[in-house]
Amino acid sequence: MALILKDGRPVVRLRAFRAIDDPATCERFIEGHAHVLTAIGVKKVTSSSHDWMYNPAAFVLIVESLDGENVYGGARIHVAGGSQPLPIEEATGQMDPKIFDLVWRYAQEGTGEGCGLWNSREIAGYGIGSIFLTRAAIAIAPQIGIKSLFALCAPYTINLTKCVGYRLETNVGNNGTFYYPKLDLLATTMILDDVGSLSLASDEDKNAILALRTQGDIVRIEELRSKKIEIQYKLQLDNMQNWDLQSIINGMSKGRQSNEPFNENNLNIL
Repeated sequence: MALILKDGRPVVRLRAFRAIDDPATCERFIEGHAHVLTAIGVKKVTSSSHDWMYNPAAFVLIVESLDGENVYGGARIHVAGGSQPLPIEEATGQMDPKIFDLVWRYAQEGTGEGCGLWNSREIAGYGIGSIFLTRAAIAIAPQIGIKSLFALCAPYTINLTKCVGYRLETNVGNNGTFYYPKLDLLATTMILDDVGSLSLASDEDKNAILALRTQGDIVRIEELRSKKIEIQYKLQLDNMQNWDLQSIINGMSKGRQSNEPFNENNLNIL
C-alpha cells in the first residue's frame, strides 16, 4: 500500500459516509483494520464486530488513496438508537448497568459514540490515527444531528480527547474508569457534551474543527510534530434525505441492554 507523495508529503483522502450507503468501502475498512490488529497480535476478530456495516445509525470516516484502492485508517460514529447498542454499552454494561441510563438520557437530544479509530503502519506518525480523524468525526456530528458524543479511551488518548472538548464522566465505573483484567487494559469514559460549541476544546482544535465543519470538502496541508500530510477532506454526507434522527431516537428503549456476552475482541477503544 505505497503512499502517493507530492512535494515529499503523503497525499490521502479523508471521506465520510453512512455505512449502509457504501458496503464495499466498509469491507475495505474492515480488512484494513483486521490487518492492523493482526500485526499487533490480535488474531481473533469475531463476525459480530462487523455488524455495524448493517446498522442504519453508523457513520464511517475512512482515510484512503485518491483512487480508493488502498485504505490507511478510519473511525466510526455510532448513533444511539440504531440496530446495536453503543460500543461503550456493550463493553461496560455488564460491569456497571448505569451506562444504559446515561446513554439513554443523552440520546433524547441525539448522541453517539466515536469508536473504531485506527491507522495503518504506512501512515503512522502523521496524526491520521489520532487527531485528524478525531477532528473530522466531531466536524460531521452536526450533519448527523447529534448534540453529544461518548468515547471509551485508552490512557494515552485521554489528553487528545480533552483537547477536542471531551470531559471525564465520573458517574459510571470507578470514577469513570473500567478495568479489563483479561486485556490488562484501563478504559476511561469520556463525553463531549456540546459538539456544536465545543466549549472545552483548545483554541487550536476548536478552530480546526469549525473550519472543517464550514468548508466540508477542502484540501489542507496538516502538520504534526514537523511531519506534513496533504488531506483531501470530503466530509459532506450524501443521501441525508434518507436519514431521520428523530425516528432513531423514538425507537430506542430506555435501559436497553445487549443480549450478547462481553467479547474482548469487540472492544472499541479510542
